[in-house]
Amino acid sequence: MIRLSEIDKYYSSKFQRTFVLKGINLNINEGEFVSIMGPSGAGKSTLLNILGLLDHPSEGQYHLLDQPVHQLKEKTKTEYHRNYIGFIFQAYHLIEDLTLYENIETPLLYKGVSGKERKSIVADLLDRFNIVAKKDLFPEQISGGQQQLVGIARAIAGKPKLLLADEPTGNLHSDQGEMIMKLLQKLNKEEDMTIIQVTHSEKNATYGSRVIKLVDGMIQSDEKA
Repeated sequence: MIRLSEIDKYYSSKFQRTFVLKGINLNINEGEFVSIMGPSGAGKSTLLNILGLLDHPSEGQYHLLDQPVHQLKEKTKTEYHRNYIGFIFQAYHLIEDLTLYENIETPLLYKGVSGKERKSIVADLLDRFNIVAKKDLFPEQISGGQQQLVGIARAIAGKPKLLLADEPTGNLHSDQGEMIMKLLQKLNKEEDMTIIQVTHSEKNATYGSRVIKLVDGMIQSDEKA
């Protein structure tokens, strides 16, 4: 499903290049649940953003669903975001002037899901995350943890083929975090959703099947969880 070949990401100044990622070679099959770990500044979020087509490498080739991402036009990348990729952001990225209900509904509108089906999907997610009573509130009116839950609900609403999660439980208390990790594990096993998470948590990494450790922008190890 994913194939990265000799991926570099660097920033050039007048006198030198500063590498964020260097020589990344990586294959991820459909249906895998992969955890990316490593110290702060190792390049984890940058790698996730490249995988999610939110950033582009400086060098190298990226194939997603057998398509050469490095050659795709922006319009095609937008279609990938609309139909194949879900993203759980560490900073939530909720739309401030939409209610929680409308935020969760947004990817379904982009996918052209019917009104009746949208209503059913959003209602199920609001209930699952125990935020039904807050559905008409705006992001600024709820806590960071609740915003995180809404961001997760929005990311999985359209049942993407590829779900990318940047510290998905970082702002949640332990019970909520465990609930989210079990949900992701269930989506991976029952929906065959490919999941790649960035996490600092050794415990969260065990919910997946594979752990990739980054150090100084390079893959240090790639092992079964």
